Amino acid sequence: MLKINKKLKAFTLSELLVVLVIIGILVLLALPILMPLIARAKATEAQLQLKHAYTLEKSHFYLHSKYSNDLEEIGFEQEKLVTEDGTANYLIEIVNSDMNTFTVRATAVADFDGDGNFNVWEIDQDKKLVEKVKD
Repeated sequence: MLKINKKLKAFTLSELLVVLVIIGILVLLALPILMPLIARAKATEAQLQLKHAYTLEKSHFYLHSKYSNDLEEIGFEQEKLVTEDGTANYLIEIVNSDMNTFTVRATAVADFDGDGNFNVWEIDQDKKLVEKVKD
């Protein structure tokens, strides 16, 4: 019977733990710097969704000579929210509409930077896109 006593070079458990602790510390140092960037990137979702809702409202106006107060009527489909195991970070809703005006709001369903404020954006019939509550 042939016996091979060959040791392989490898890292010890304590060496691996030290590396993981160092990586964790670096992540904690970088996270506060990256949070505003993450919030701005997610705000882009709200802006795109509101511009899409604006286009649908305008199309509805050209066909029916009035704005709608129903997202389904204009053909807007709300994506499943992250609070419901979906991907959308913003709830889109029409807050007011009449014959000549409308306002569509996007409200964040999560606090992106942990400051207690939920991001809110609005767009109106003049395509005026405004951030009402900053996150």
